[in-house]
Amino acid sequence: MPRQPGPTDHRPTPPRPPSTAHRLDEALNGLSDTFRGMTAHPDEYNCPCHWGSAEELARLKTADVELDADLLRRTWEATDWTYRGSVLRRILPQLAAALVSGSAGTDLEGVGRAFAMSGWRAWPAEQTAAVEEFLHAWWTHTLTTPAPTVPAHQLLVLTAEATGTMAPWLTAWEATPTPEATRHLAEAIDHWDHDLLADRLPWSTWEDEEEWYAELTTWLVRHAPARLRAHGAPEDLLHRVRLLGLTGPARWEDPHMPDHRY
Repeated sequence: MPRQPGPTDHRPTPPRPPSTAHRLDEALNGLSDTFRGMTAHPDEYNCPCHWGSAEELARLKTADVELDADLLRRTWEATDWTYRGSVLRRILPQLAAALVSGSAGTDLEGVGRAFAMSGWRAWPAEQTAAVEEFLHAWWTHTLTTPAPTVPAHQLLVLTAEATGTMAPWLTAWEATPTPEATRHLAEAIDHWDHDLLADRLPWSTWEDEEEWYAELTTWLVRHAPARLRAHGAPEDLLHRVRLLGLTGPARWEDPHMPDHRY
């Protein structure tokens, strides 16, 4: 005789984890809440001839006033602020929203350096946590989105420069074996291989370039082939990854070495 359902057979369905888009929205809201009311330091100054007017500087010293796109860009691009942390905290919610929407421009390594120069890791714990969550939420969303506004290979530059390390971002990429993340990996190799096969990092960095080059190529050689092959990547792409594991004549004389001008 069939068993009659008991009271425990109708347990509520566990809630689904939030989507990566929801997490990113929450992270942006977290930045707005955490940095609301922030201003540039009262004694901050920048040259009117090279940066902007006294009126524009006054806007940075006024909390929660939206900046126009040009002023926002000039503010994060400037490297000669005396109180860099205060300046970045002032513009951070608006800058983060512009970055995610793609309206902040393409100099993502410059943005990453602006984060690094601000000393954000030494800020109060709540502020540091809000920045960390934003970067990780944006990275996770990018890896799992078919056509992100900012490509993964560009965002890696920003996150690595902002945090001074590639390790957590490469680890997260490896731990996201979805078709979208794998497609982003293939696209990254297409953009990077010319530089990597010439033994140089594909972007300028203030970190140890040789160390980062070795870390990135080692990760690609170890992780990428099986993943790309499982998703039907073309042989040409697999050969380019294989060549990263070779050095000297073994690489240069390999019949699959691309015919680039290095």
